[in-house]
Amino acid sequence: MAQITVCGIDLGSRSVKIAVMAKPSPEEDLEIKQLERLDTIQFYREYGRKHEGKLAVNFEALGLPKVDKLVTTGYGRNTLEVAGGETIPELKAHVKGAIFQTGLRDFTLVDLGGQDSKIIQVKRGRMIDFLTNDKCAASSGRYLENMANVLGMTLEELGEYSDEPVELSSTCAVFGESELIGQIVEGVPLRNLAAGVNATIVKRILPLLRSFQGDLLIFTGGVAHNQAVKDLLKEETGREIIIPPEPQFNGAIGCAVYALEELEDEE
Repeated sequence: MAQITVCGIDLGSRSVKIAVMAKPSPEEDLEIKQLERLDTIQFYREYGRKHEGKLAVNFEALGLPKVDKLVTTGYGRNTLEVAGGETIPELKAHVKGAIFQTGLRDFTLVDLGGQDSKIIQVKRGRMIDFLTNDKCAASSGRYLENMANVLGMTLEELGEYSDEPVELSSTCAVFGESELIGQIVEGVPLRNLAAGVNATIVKRILPLLRSFQGDLLIFTGGVAHNQAVKDLLKEETGREIIIPPEPQFNGAIGCAVYALEELEDEE
């Protein structure tokens, strides 16, 4: 059998993630060949056009190879279906991505993306419970971006601070900016404010985690690149935290895994 090449696309609110994966032969494992991340607006503006009610993607312009199957998911899935592809729910994509990346089948998945958060309980490789929050940006990457901008830091710098966090009381990402500015005016050290921002992210998701059992958390999404959030999450929950090799591409990888499974079932 010739090599099988599949593509998964996660149409996120802040960025579009693409994973091209290949299975060279029946005896070999599926492997990642190419990962691409683009700003969502740039992706739609430069590489996508609406055609007969679907999103036609210019894969050649993206520098992507011809694939045997395309599967998509994500924040944008409800607006446009990608032409030539199959669409699956975000939760399914993220579970499959986490299993592929870690080899684990029993865990709680915490995915903190650009504009939403998802917590999924997985037992024996199957989703048994979940909670999602896309109504408020206070536990998402958008919140971190806004707060880093107010503090005059990069996201990488923000992720370095977890000690002595300042208590930030606002439960809204927008009002949180005003509160942060007020604390800066009062002379509170930036390192304590940065730690407070990171602690706020964790504080928002702790109530959601209480109903999920297990000692193991798999942490994905763009926020998983924030070391301070990871440290604070471990400290507050007492659970082991595992970040897969490509946390931000987890959904796209899950789509590609599903694409391969579908092709193999057809044979």
